[in-house]
Amino acid sequence: MRLFVTGASGFIGSAVVPELRGAGHQVLGLARSDAAADRLGALGAEVVPGSLTDLETLHAAAAGSDGVIHLAFRHGDREAASSDRAAIKVLGDALAGTDRPLVVTSGTLVLPAGRVGTEADAPDGAAPAASRAASEHAALGFAGRGVRASVVRLAPCVHERVKRGFVGGLIDAAARAGFAGYLGDGSQRWPALHRQDAAKLYRFAVERAPARSVLHGVGEEGVALRAIAELIADRLDLPVQRVTPDQAAAYFGWLATLAGVDAPASSTTTRALSGWVPSHAGLLDDLAHGDFFATARHAQTAQGRQR
Repeated sequence: MRLFVTGASGFIGSAVVPELRGAGHQVLGLARSDAAADRLGALGAEVVPGSLTDLETLHAAAAGSDGVIHLAFRHGDREAASSDRAAIKVLGDALAGTDRPLVVTSGTLVLPAGRVGTEADAPDGAAPAASRAASEHAALGFAGRGVRASVVRLAPCVHERVKRGFVGGLIDAAARAGFAGYLGDGSQRWPALHRQDAAKLYRFAVERAPARSVLHGVGEEGVALRAIAELIADRLDLPVQRVTPDQAAAYFGWLATLAGVDAPASSTTTRALSGWVPSHAGLLDDLAHGDFFATARHAQTAQGRQR
């Protein structure tokens, strides 16, 4: 198939592109910068210059493809959720009536906290990522318009031995504060998934997922925040200690609202439907053996010199 991928040069996209090409697919990747275009060219993808706000570009690329994987999201942008829905609408409109696949990305943090979330659970308006619920609804709505639409809810910790995302934020917080912290008793659980296992799930989704499928990209149902903090402390040779609620914003920064959330999630239904079995290293194993800590150690050394 000729597949259009948004976010193709990003952390997850740069694993999805080789996975698709290895299966014989041609990949068109959206690139908003020269650097992104260079990364895509090195991966063997055809470059589509543009961004998520270039709606005409999105429509043309989707209309000329055999399917779409939508990975891009404007993290940190106040208009991210509305931009995401606008992009999904344009992509879905371009595919309407073709029975071609549209795979849209969400996250397990749309689900109710405090229990193991499943694929059958509806998004919760009070969840940390509740704004993405509307994107799920918009995407799955295209199944009634002749699109094989599906949603992949990714675990919040997608990893592969480099400092990224939520765990990267925890490492940065520890390096700044001089200790590795956890909120409360640290029993809060965060689902995790290796990046290469995510790539394989996206390939299943675009190739074979039935219309209206909700798939969970979850390799580990929940890794305790305290276990992550203890490993960070060990690798950075720092103490580990509890962070009180009134200290959370100062210590965790942008992660403060998530640090207290217990949000485990299951992928049992996804595995049964797809035959997909995550096979790569778990989060703590990647933390123990990867390059997560190189820049943090450098920052610690620099701070020590300044003192």
